[in-house]
Amino acid sequence: MGGETIIPPTSTSEEEYSVDQDFPLPSLSSLNPTLLRDYLRMKAEDGKNESDRLFLEEFDKMGPQSSSPDFEAYHKRRQKVYKEVLQSYDQLRVRSKSLNEAKYKVLSYFPGTWFDNVGGKKLSDYDVPKTTSLLLIGPKGCGKSSLVNKISRVFEDDNFAPERAQISYNPSVGDGTYYLQGYMIPRGSASFCLYDSRGLADGTSENINMVQYWMNNGVRHGEPVIRKSDDSSLRRRMKFKPRELGWKFCRPQMVNFVIFVVDAVSVLKSIEGDGVEDLLCLQMISEVFKHPCLSFKDDKPVVAITHGDLLSIADRVRARVYLGELLGIPPAKQIFDIPENHDPVTELTIVDMLRYSLEHADRNLPYKNWVMENVRKVPLFSWLCVLAMLLGIASGMACMRYLHMRHPRESELNIVWHTIRHIW
Repeated sequence: MGGETIIPPTSTSEEEYSVDQDFPLPSLSSLNPTLLRDYLRMKAEDGKNESDRLFLEEFDKMGPQSSSPDFEAYHKRRQKVYKEVLQSYDQLRVRSKSLNEAKYKVLSYFPGTWFDNVGGKKLSDYDVPKTTSLLLIGPKGCGKSSLVNKISRVFEDDNFAPERAQISYNPSVGDGTYYLQGYMIPRGSASFCLYDSRGLADGTSENINMVQYWMNNGVRHGEPVIRKSDDSSLRRRMKFKPRELGWKFCRPQMVNFVIFVVDAVSVLKSIEGDGVEDLLCLQMISEVFKHPCLSFKDDKPVVAITHGDLLSIADRVRARVYLGELLGIPPAKQIFDIPENHDPVTELTIVDMLRYSLEHADRNLPYKNWVMENVRKVPLFSWLCVLAMLLGIASGMACMRYLHMRHPRESELNIVWHTIRHIW
């Protein structure tokens, strides 16, 4: 599908969401690999369920070869993951009836609300921000700005509210977001802020430098995102645009968690395409996502896949499972499918993604400075004691050496004066 056009599905039926119809296979332990492959191919050729075709393709392309002893175990695990992801859509449909309750939970949030008291630490031991900052990053054109607008509309209960983030990406001219933009959610609130950022470049090194700067120094609304690869005219326009110079007077906000945005259509193209460009894009996503600067302790960023409305449910499941394996995260729990739809299921998915992000932001709050000083105090005091002891020993040895050198000199002087007096 490297250069093919993806045709949106004409309908989304109840049967397509059904977990019961997903991979209706006999027990893997009762079939050898050859029989299993033949069974899958027969089901796929029957054409009644697209998921059968999907699983057959993945069966042929991934995992151990049929001669491997791990063959059956691998595909049993993989089938379980597919079922979990597909089942999550059914669970969302059921839970969407309680959408308002889930929204109220997020709207009632303020920094530190969901702090997890572990290890005897108290909330007062941590540096709790006034506003929790969530940074959106992802490849250019993946839908970061569109996601900001969808999130804002969910909590304003107005599908026709004016868009807050400007959607300006145009592949033909390379346009996009050039400045960090902060958006309080909801408007007028100070609980948490989404920061829209410039799309990742084609080269991994520039992307790493960019995100490391944000994670180490914080983010500021209106700050230009300038790369070394930008041409000189663009750099001048971004640096000296009069209305954009206000960012210099803004206080940097430390990033509390990261939302990594990925286009589901691009993922599918990368899986099926033979072009080098598609493979390089997927490699770039993996390298940036896995960089340690984006993780908070052991918690990696949450992933939001967009443009799923252009794909069938089976392909959306396929994209999530593939990304989960590529990035090393559970696709059913940490990858959220947010299509360009305005329905309760999509809104609940957005709410779930935000709740996941805010919970992990509170879970990874930094220690206060005085706590860190107490942590360092014991080893620092020990080193000072050792240093004082060594200095004392060195001083004592120096005094002893001085006295030892002085004693024979005085003896020699006494002998000389005694001889002189004897002569006289």
